[in-house]
Amino acid sequence: MPTAHPSTMPPLDPAAAEPFYRQIYDRFRGAIASGLLKPGDRIPSARALTKELGLARGTVDTAYGLLAAEGYVQARGQAGTVVSPGLKPRTPMASAAPRAKAATPVLSFRPDSILPFQMGLPALDEFPRKIWARLGARCVRAMQPADMAHPSVYGLEALRAQIAAYLHVSRGLDCSPAQVFVTSGYRHTMALIAHALLKVGDHVWLEDPGYPPTRDVLKHMHINAVAVPVDTEGMVVSEGIKSAPRARAAVVTPAHQSPLCVSLSLPRRLALLDWATRNSAWIIEDDYDGEYRYVSRPLPALKSLDRDGRVLYAGTFSKVLFPGIRLAYLVVPQTQVARFEQISQALAAGSPELTQSIVTAFMAEGHFARHIQRMRRLYADRRQAAVAGLEGVLDKHMRIDAQPGGMHLILRPKRKQSDRRLVARMQEGGLYAEALTDWSIEPGGTSALLLGFTNIDSEATAEKLAKRILKLL
Repeated sequence: MPTAHPSTMPPLDPAAAEPFYRQIYDRFRGAIASGLLKPGDRIPSARALTKELGLARGTVDTAYGLLAAEGYVQARGQAGTVVSPGLKPRTPMASAAPRAKAATPVLSFRPDSILPFQMGLPALDEFPRKIWARLGARCVRAMQPADMAHPSVYGLEALRAQIAAYLHVSRGLDCSPAQVFVTSGYRHTMALIAHALLKVGDHVWLEDPGYPPTRDVLKHMHINAVAVPVDTEGMVVSEGIKSAPRARAAVVTPAHQSPLCVSLSLPRRLALLDWATRNSAWIIEDDYDGEYRYVSRPLPALKSLDRDGRVLYAGTFSKVLFPGIRLAYLVVPQTQVARFEQISQALAAGSPELTQSIVTAFMAEGHFARHIQRMRRLYADRRQAAVAGLEGVLDKHMRIDAQPGGMHLILRPKRKQSDRRLVARMQEGGLYAEALTDWSIEPGGTSALLLGFTNIDSEATAEKLAKRILKLL
C-alpha cells in the first residue's frame, strides 16, 4: 500500500490570489483528504478560530459554511463542529514502521521549585486540573494489558496523529504522523538529532545569546558551537556564513528568539533556508512558545517555508501544559524518517504510554486548543500587570524591553551592574531570576535580568516583589 503524504498547507498568505476564507477551506479540506482529520474529529469553533487567526468572524463562517455545504463537516450544536462521520479519506494515513524497543536517560537545567519570577513555568495555578484528572481516570480505567508493555520508542501512534493534525492547522506544517517523534524533552530531542545527523567535530550555528542547554548537549557530544550574533531581526545569518559557511546545522528560535524574544525576519528566514539548501545543512527550529504572541496572531513556523526538507521542527508540551509532563516532539523531513526510527530504536526509552494517552484525549476533545487560547489571553494580562508593578517601583533603576510575545521579561539595569551578582542576591532572598550573561556564548555579554511573569497574578503582587528586588540593588 503506498504511503500517503498530506497535501501542502501553507500559512495564511495576505498576498495570495485566494481570499482568506478559501485558504482556510483548503487547509481543512487538505487535512481531511489526507486523513489527518478523521471522521468524527472535532475542529475548532468558528469563534475560537476567529481569535486564533485574527480575522473577521464572517471570513471563518464563510469557510465553515463552504465545508459544511460540501459535506466535509457537520455542526453538532453544543457538541461543536466535527468532520462528517462516514467520510472516507482519499488517501491512507502514513503508516509508521514496525516498532522496536531500547533505553537511555537525561539531565536537568531548572530547579524543581516554584519561586516568584521562575523561568520556564507556565501558569500552574490556571491549569485545568479537573479536566486532566477526569481524562486521567478514564485512561486508567480503559487500560489493557497491552498498554502496560514497553511503550513505542517513536511515541503513541494516536498522539503522533494528533500532533500532526494540530501542527497542520495551527502552524501550517505539512507533515504526516510518521514524521513526528515523541521525546522526553528538549535535551532528548537535541540528542536524537545530533546522533542521527551530526558527528564529532561538526560545527553548528547557535544564537548568541541563546538557550544554555543547547550548547551543553552539543559540548557533551564533542560538536563545536559557533556563536552567531542576534539583532532586532533575529540571528544574523550573514555573520554565520562568515564564521562557518560549511557548518552542518543551525539551531534557531524564529518565533521568539530565546531569550531576547525578537522574531526572525522573513528575509533572514529565506537566507537561512537558502544557506541550508546550498550546503546540505540542517536547520533545527526550536518553537518552544510560538503560540504566545500578544501583538498579533502567532507567526507561521519557519518549517512551513521549507521546500527542500532541510528543517527539523522541535516543539514541547512543557510550556503549554506543564514541565513535569516530560513530553516534547520532533518533526523530521520525510527523507529522514527511517534514519530517526533507527536511532530511536538504538537510544530511546519511550515516554510513559498513560501520560501520552491523557495528552491525546486532551487534544482530541478540544481542551488543548482552548487552553492555549485561554493562556494567551491570561499571559497578555499578566505581562501587562507585571510590567506595571515592576516599573512603578524600579523605573529609576531598570528598563523593561518591549516584547511581542513570550513568557518572560527582560530587565536592563540603567547603570553598570553585574546581573550574575544580582541574580545570586535575589535567589538568596527567595526570588528567581536568570542572568542574561549566562546565556551568552562570547564573553562580555550585555547585563540584564530574565524574569518569568506567567505566575505573577496581579499588579499588586508584582509591586510587592519589586520592592524586595529594590532592597537588593
